[in-house]
Amino acid sequence: MDSNKRKNREQQVERTIKALKKNNMEAIYIPSMDELLPTVRSLLTEGEKVAVGGSMSLNETGVSDLLRSGKYTFLDRNKKGLSPSEVAQVLLDSFSVDTYFASVNAVTEHGELYCVDGNSNRVAAMLYGPKQVILIVSWDKIVPDLRSAIVRVKNLAAPANAVRLGCDTYCNTHGKCINASVSDDNLMALGAGACEHTICSNYVVFSRQKFPKRIQVLLVGESFGY
Repeated sequence: MDSNKRKNREQQVERTIKALKKNNMEAIYIPSMDELLPTVRSLLTEGEKVAVGGSMSLNETGVSDLLRSGKYTFLDRNKKGLSPSEVAQVLLDSFSVDTYFASVNAVTEHGELYCVDGNSNRVAAMLYGPKQVILIVSWDKIVPDLRSAIVRVKNLAAPANAVRLGCDTYCNTHGKCINASVSDDNLMALGAGACEHTICSNYVVFSRQKFPKRIQVLLVGESFGY
Protein backbone atom coordinates (compact mmCIF):
# COMPACT_ATOMS: atom_id res chain seq x y z
CA MET A 1 0.00 0.00 0.00
CA ASP A 2 1.13 3.54 -0.77
CA SER A 3 2.65 5.11 2.36
CA ASN A 4 0.24 8.07 2.26
CA LYS A 5 -2.80 5.79 2.07
CA ARG A 6 -1.41 3.66 4.91
CA LYS A 7 -0.99 6.78 7.02
CA ASN A 8 -4.64 7.68 6.44
CA ARG A 9 -5.77 4.16 7.34
CA GLU A 10 -3.66 4.15 10.49
CA GLN A 11 -5.20 7.46 11.54
CA GLN A 12 -8.62 5.84 11.16
CA VAL A 13 -7.43 2.88 13.24
CA GLU A 14 -6.16 5.26 15.93
CA ARG A 15 -9.53 7.04 16.14
CA THR A 16 -11.33 3.72 16.37
CA ILE A 17 -9.05 2.34 19.08
CA LYS A 18 -9.54 5.44 21.23
CA ALA A 19 -13.31 5.09 20.91
CA LEU A 20 -13.27 1.36 21.71
CA LYS A 21 -11.23 2.00 24.84
CA LYS A 22 -13.72 4.65 25.95
CA ASN A 23 -16.33 1.91 25.66
CA ASN A 24 -14.36 -0.33 28.06
CA MET A 25 -12.98 -2.59 25.34
CA GLU A 26 -9.27 -3.22 24.86
CA ALA A 27 -8.03 -2.54 21.34
CA ILE A 28 -4.62 -3.17 19.80
CA TYR A 29 -3.32 -2.24 16.36
CA ILE A 30 -1.26 -4.95 14.68
CA PRO A 31 0.39 -3.57 11.52
CA SER A 32 0.99 -6.89 9.76
CA MET A 33 -0.11 -10.51 9.79
CA ASP A 34 3.36 -11.59 10.89
CA GLU A 35 2.77 -9.93 14.26
CA LEU A 36 -0.70 -11.35 14.87
CA LEU A 37 0.02 -14.87 16.14
CA PRO A 38 2.74 -13.75 18.58
CA THR A 39 0.25 -11.25 19.99
CA VAL A 40 -2.45 -13.90 20.31
CA ARG A 41 -0.04 -16.26 22.08
CA SER A 42 0.83 -13.50 24.55
CA LEU A 43 -2.84 -13.21 25.53
CA LEU A 44 -3.23 -16.93 26.26
CA THR A 45 -1.98 -19.36 28.89
CA GLU A 46 -0.99 -22.84 27.77
CA GLY A 47 -3.65 -25.37 28.69
CA GLU A 48 -6.48 -22.89 29.01
CA LYS A 49 -9.86 -23.73 27.51
CA VAL A 50 -10.65 -21.95 24.24
CA ALA A 51 -13.41 -21.99 21.63
CA VAL A 52 -14.35 -20.13 18.46
CA GLY A 53 -17.30 -18.70 16.61
CA GLY A 54 -17.69 -19.34 12.91
CA SER A 55 -15.16 -17.03 11.23
CA MET A 56 -13.25 -16.86 7.97
CA SER A 57 -10.91 -14.39 9.67
CA LEU A 58 -9.71 -17.00 12.17
CA ASN A 59 -9.03 -19.48 9.38
CA GLU A 60 -7.27 -17.04 7.04
CA THR A 61 -4.99 -15.60 9.72
CA GLY A 62 -3.85 -18.94 11.13
CA VAL A 63 -5.48 -18.41 14.52
CA SER A 64 -7.55 -21.57 14.13
CA ASP A 65 -4.40 -23.59 13.45
CA LEU A 66 -2.71 -22.07 16.50
CA LEU A 67 -5.60 -23.17 18.71
CA ARG A 68 -5.28 -26.70 17.27
CA SER A 69 -1.56 -26.83 18.07
CA GLY A 70 -2.10 -28.88 21.24
CA LYS A 71 -1.02 -26.09 23.56
CA TYR A 72 -4.61 -25.27 24.50
CA THR A 73 -7.76 -27.16 25.43
CA PHE A 74 -9.64 -26.39 22.24
CA LEU A 75 -13.37 -27.05 21.96
CA ASP A 76 -13.24 -27.42 18.19
CA ARG A 77 -16.65 -27.11 16.57
CA ASN A 78 -15.08 -28.02 13.21
CA LYS A 79 -13.35 -31.21 14.32
CA LYS A 80 -13.80 -33.96 11.74
CA GLY A 81 -16.22 -36.72 12.62
CA LEU A 82 -18.44 -34.76 15.00
CA SER A 83 -22.14 -35.53 14.74
CA PRO A 84 -24.68 -32.67 14.69
CA SER A 85 -25.54 -33.33 18.33
CA GLU A 86 -21.86 -33.26 19.27
CA VAL A 87 -21.39 -29.95 17.46
CA ALA A 88 -24.39 -28.56 19.34
CA GLN A 89 -22.83 -29.64 22.63
CA VAL A 90 -19.53 -27.94 21.71
CA LEU A 91 -21.41 -24.71 21.04
CA LEU A 92 -23.08 -24.92 24.45
CA ASP A 93 -19.84 -25.80 26.23
CA SER A 94 -18.18 -22.79 24.61
CA PHE A 95 -19.98 -20.52 27.06
CA SER A 96 -17.73 -21.76 29.86
CA VAL A 97 -14.32 -21.34 28.18
CA ASP A 98 -11.53 -19.06 29.36
CA THR A 99 -11.13 -17.37 25.97
CA TYR A 100 -13.53 -17.18 23.05
CA PHE A 101 -12.31 -16.19 19.58
CA ALA A 102 -14.40 -14.63 16.83
CA SER A 103 -14.55 -11.71 14.46
CA VAL A 104 -17.19 -9.05 13.82
CA ASN A 105 -18.97 -7.76 10.75
CA ALA A 106 -17.99 -4.14 11.31
CA VAL A 107 -16.33 -1.77 13.78
CA THR A 108 -17.41 1.87 13.89
CA GLU A 109 -15.19 4.85 14.54
CA HIS A 110 -17.58 5.60 17.41
CA GLY A 111 -16.27 2.51 19.22
CA GLU A 112 -19.09 0.07 18.46
CA LEU A 113 -18.96 -3.52 17.25
CA TYR A 114 -21.68 -4.64 14.87
CA CYS A 115 -22.64 -8.29 14.30
CA VAL A 116 -25.43 -9.97 12.37
CA ASP A 117 -25.97 -13.71 12.93
CA GLY A 118 -28.21 -16.56 11.90
CA ASN A 119 -27.70 -19.32 14.50
CA SER A 120 -26.30 -16.63 16.84
CA ASN A 121 -24.07 -18.84 18.97
CA ARG A 122 -21.26 -16.41 18.10
CA VAL A 123 -22.94 -13.27 19.41
CA ALA A 124 -24.39 -15.14 22.38
CA ALA A 125 -20.91 -16.17 23.58
CA MET A 126 -19.52 -12.72 22.86
CA LEU A 127 -22.23 -11.22 25.02
CA TYR A 128 -22.00 -13.56 28.01
CA GLY A 129 -20.10 -16.53 29.37
CA PRO A 130 -16.44 -16.73 28.36
CA LYS A 131 -14.03 -14.89 30.65
CA GLN A 132 -12.26 -13.24 27.73
CA VAL A 133 -13.31 -12.54 24.15
CA ILE A 134 -10.62 -11.93 21.53
CA LEU A 135 -11.77 -10.57 18.17
CA ILE A 136 -9.54 -10.80 15.10
CA VAL A 137 -10.55 -7.95 12.80
CA SER A 138 -9.17 -6.64 9.51
CA TRP A 139 -8.96 -2.87 9.27
CA ASP A 140 -11.19 -3.21 6.20
CA LYS A 141 -14.09 -3.64 8.62
CA ILE A 142 -13.75 -0.17 10.13
CA VAL A 143 -16.63 2.10 9.08
CA PRO A 144 -17.64 5.63 10.09
CA ASP A 145 -20.92 4.79 11.83
CA LEU A 146 -23.68 2.23 12.37
CA ARG A 147 -25.46 3.12 9.13
CA SER A 148 -22.28 2.28 7.23
CA ALA A 149 -21.92 -0.94 9.26
CA ILE A 150 -25.42 -2.02 8.27
CA VAL A 151 -24.79 -1.30 4.59
CA ARG A 152 -21.51 -3.23 4.76
CA VAL A 153 -23.30 -6.34 6.02
CA LYS A 154 -26.10 -6.08 3.47
CA ASN A 155 -23.79 -5.65 0.50
CA LEU A 156 -20.63 -7.52 1.41
CA ALA A 157 -20.55 -9.69 4.54
CA ALA A 158 -23.94 -11.39 4.30
CA PRO A 159 -23.78 -12.21 0.57
CA ALA A 160 -20.24 -13.63 0.91
CA ASN A 161 -21.22 -15.76 3.91
CA ALA A 162 -24.38 -16.97 2.17
CA VAL A 163 -22.25 -18.21 -0.73
CA ARG A 164 -19.74 -19.82 1.65
CA LEU A 165 -22.49 -21.63 3.54
CA GLY A 166 -24.50 -22.56 0.45
CA CYS A 167 -27.62 -20.84 1.74
CA ASP A 168 -30.69 -20.40 -0.45
CA THR A 169 -30.93 -16.65 0.07
CA TYR A 170 -31.61 -13.69 -2.20
CA CYS A 171 -28.15 -12.29 -1.46
CA ASN A 172 -26.50 -15.56 -2.54
CA THR A 173 -27.98 -15.38 -6.03
CA HIS A 174 -27.96 -11.58 -6.46
CA GLY A 175 -24.82 -10.51 -4.58
CA LYS A 176 -26.64 -8.07 -2.33
CA CYS A 177 -29.47 -7.90 0.19
CA ILE A 178 -33.08 -7.98 -1.00
CA ASN A 179 -33.34 -4.60 0.74
CA ALA A 180 -29.84 -3.20 0.29
CA SER A 181 -30.78 0.34 1.32
CA VAL A 182 -31.07 1.58 4.89
CA SER A 183 -34.29 3.10 6.15
CA ASP A 184 -34.33 5.63 8.98
CA ASP A 185 -37.54 3.97 10.19
CA ASN A 186 -35.98 0.50 10.41
CA LEU A 187 -32.19 0.61 10.32
CA MET A 188 -31.36 -3.03 10.82
CA ALA A 189 -33.96 -5.70 10.13
CA LEU A 190 -35.78 -6.60 6.94
CA GLY A 191 -39.53 -6.36 6.75
CA ALA A 192 -41.37 -9.32 8.25
CA GLY A 193 -40.99 -12.35 5.98
CA ALA A 194 -39.03 -10.41 3.33
CA CYS A 195 -36.32 -13.07 3.04
CA GLU A 196 -37.60 -16.56 3.80
CA HIS A 197 -34.17 -18.20 4.16
CA THR A 198 -32.30 -15.25 5.66
CA ILE A 199 -29.05 -15.77 7.57
CA CYS A 200 -29.57 -12.34 9.20
CA SER A 201 -31.71 -13.26 12.18
CA ASN A 202 -30.22 -11.24 15.03
CA TYR A 203 -28.57 -7.83 14.96
CA VAL A 204 -26.27 -6.95 17.87
CA VAL A 205 -24.45 -3.71 18.65
CA PHE A 206 -21.73 -3.81 21.32
CA SER A 207 -21.20 -0.39 22.84
CA ARG A 208 -19.94 0.48 26.34
CA GLN A 209 -19.13 -2.73 28.21
CA LYS A 210 -19.87 -3.41 31.86
CA PHE A 211 -16.69 -5.46 32.36
CA PRO A 212 -13.59 -3.51 31.28
CA LYS A 213 -11.27 -5.24 28.77
CA ARG A 214 -13.28 -8.49 28.69
CA ILE A 215 -13.57 -7.86 24.96
CA GLN A 216 -10.24 -7.37 23.18
CA VAL A 217 -10.17 -6.22 19.57
CA LEU A 218 -7.04 -6.97 17.54
CA LEU A 219 -7.19 -4.65 14.52
CA VAL A 220 -4.86 -5.93 11.83
CA GLY A 221 -3.54 -3.72 9.03
CA GLU A 222 -4.28 -6.23 6.29
CA SER A 223 -7.26 -7.54 4.27
CA PHE A 224 -8.97 -10.81 5.23
CA GLY A 225 -12.37 -12.18 6.18
CA TYR A 226 -15.81 -10.88 5.26
